[in-house]
Amino acid sequence: KKYPNNLKEIIAKLENHYPVQYLIGNVEFLNTTINVDERVLIPRFETELLVEKTIEKIKEQKINNPKILELGTGSGCIAISLKKNISCEVCAIDISKDSIELAKYNAQQNKVFIDFRVEDMLNVNYEGYDIIISNPPYVSETEPVGDETKYEPQNALFATENGLFFYKEIIKKISELSTKPKLIAFEIGMTQGKELLEISKKYLSTMTPSIEKDLTGRDRYLFIERV
Repeated sequence: KKYPNNLKEIIAKLENHYPVQYLIGNVEFLNTTINVDERVLIPRFETELLVEKTIEKIKEQKINNPKILELGTGSGCIAISLKKNISCEVCAIDISKDSIELAKYNAQQNKVFIDFRVEDMLNVNYEGYDIIISNPPYVSETEPVGDETKYEPQNALFATENGLFFYKEIIKKISELSTKPKLIAFEIGMTQGKELLEISKKYLSTMTPSIEKDLTGRDRYLFIERV
């Protein structure tokens, strides 16, 4: 039986905790094939549930054909899944030109149009969107992480202020808008819920925040709704 020449190299990579998803080159995300490589964070199961819950809330609130802004799109998995599952317009931004290139390719492969832009999530204009969704970097710099994450883009994983930096800045920016979005959806770290509820209440007092759990029963999502 002939094995590929690079089998040794593959085994060596796996032994060194290289992510198998990068070796395969894609992942399944909500019945969608998303190409991944070292330019982007590997989509996680928790993020699939963020999209599912967001779609439920859009339907509950009867937000028809929403305009959606995604902050920090990475591989484009959130934006593409939303576009494939509901009628909506999506603008998705990322500070990394490399990740936007891959996200555009993923959108083409999945035959959906998304307005992808290379922008800093803290400098882009949030005005005029019904929904703002983000899975920002939220791992605290002191938190232990798995060995495989060393191959992923570090700026997509870690954030200062115990991992809360981007949430605080995004929520502050939203608080300054003349018209608030109908729904804000975040994936969060499992220990961050309490503080994020306080931050939400402080800056977005006219909106209703709630924390929801992932499939393992850990706090994982923050939804802020204009009820």
